[in-house]
Amino acid sequence: MGSRTSPISRSITIRRAAARDAKRLTRLVRGSGAYKGKYAAAVAGYRVGPDYIEAHRTFVAVGADEHEDRVLGFYALVLAPPELDLLFVADDVQGRGIGRLLVAHMQSTARAAGIDRVKVVSHVLAEDFYHRVGAVRTGTAFANPPVVPWDRPEFEFRIPAE
Repeated sequence: MGSRTSPISRSITIRRAAARDAKRLTRLVRGSGAYKGKYAAAVAGYRVGPDYIEAHRTFVAVGADEHEDRVLGFYALVLAPPELDLLFVADDVQGRGIGRLLVAHMQSTARAAGIDRVKVVSHVLAEDFYHRVGAVRTGTAFANPPVVPWDRPEFEFRIPAE
């Protein structure tokens, strides 16, 4: 039986999320190590429902493990106004390029939809990640207690036309 910390499969595919993925995506959000401790309230009751998946461009990164296709991460792109609403990568596979793959896919999806800029309100702990993948800091989203009692950095991806 393989360990969750073993190298991920070389074959990672990104596919459109389906309603059947809702529970797995919700578990990924609620179980994120980035939202432990003082940040836990932001995701405690969060739900990625089938309705959300249908309403937005939601895509999952899937890697095959020995038992089934495993959701390694996902993103949700809202088209109007353009915003990267969710981007999560499973804790045990972070740092292996999955987030970067999801961002590149999101940029292609936005470009295909005729979008040239995508806003991101980032979790404080993800700020360095967004810098590394080319997002530009544009401001600050101020605290919204009680759910989000801290300020968050705002970024923008500029999507060049091909």
